[in-house]
Amino acid sequence: MSWGGTLLAFGIRAWMRTLDARIACYQTNMDPAVASFQGPAIYIVWHEYLALPPCNRRGCDVTMLLSQHRDAHWLTEMISQFGFKTVRGSTSKGGVKAILQITREFRNTSLVITPDGPRGPRRELTSGCIYIAGLLGIPIVPLGCGFDRPWRNPKSWDQFAIPRPSSRARIVLGPAIYVPRKQTKEQIAEIRQYAETLLHAVTLESETWAADGSLRIGERAFYPVPQESIPL
Repeated sequence: MSWGGTLLAFGIRAWMRTLDARIACYQTNMDPAVASFQGPAIYIVWHEYLALPPCNRRGCDVTMLLSQHRDAHWLTEMISQFGFKTVRGSTSKGGVKAILQITREFRNTSLVITPDGPRGPRRELTSGCIYIAGLLGIPIVPLGCGFDRPWRNPKSWDQFAIPRPSSRARIVLGPAIYVPRKQTKEQIAEIRQYAETLLHAVTLESETWAADGSLRIGERAFYPVPQESIPL
């Protein structure tokens, strides 16, 4: 076990608990925390917001696909502290091995994928999540995140977002995208573009909501999940 990953998880968890975090869903039953959850599903979120969802969906039987880059070792340790399982691999390295492991070991669990990771380009969705969704026969759900005036790392390829303490954080869970098991190249390209457009839309929605702090119908607190699922 890496003490670096454990300490990082502790620090991030403490930091995130200061936030005013809220969530709104296009389809409530696509949130793995609710009792009516109809999963599993594949959640896609831009790499720059990677830290927020795992902190508040502990114990929801979710696996995260992480790259095989050496820096991802600490991230793997951190994610495990949040109660997530991890699979190492990406579309650029180890992807086939990761997909095979997913189909063998995690077929009945939800997945979190950063479709522009691990190296970018920023906010450009690769087709890996489309292949996996078709292979497993489960929907893709775009997950938009936003912080109010976050600090960003201008030297990182993704401009990684760090929320200010006690600021607003907002999540918008978009509508599910259903992928056919057998796909032509044209279908893959069409679904990829549609998924990217939806992820851009819910991310902008989340960022705008975090900036203005407006009230939304059906919003609720995005707190760490207790052992009993939210009864919605």
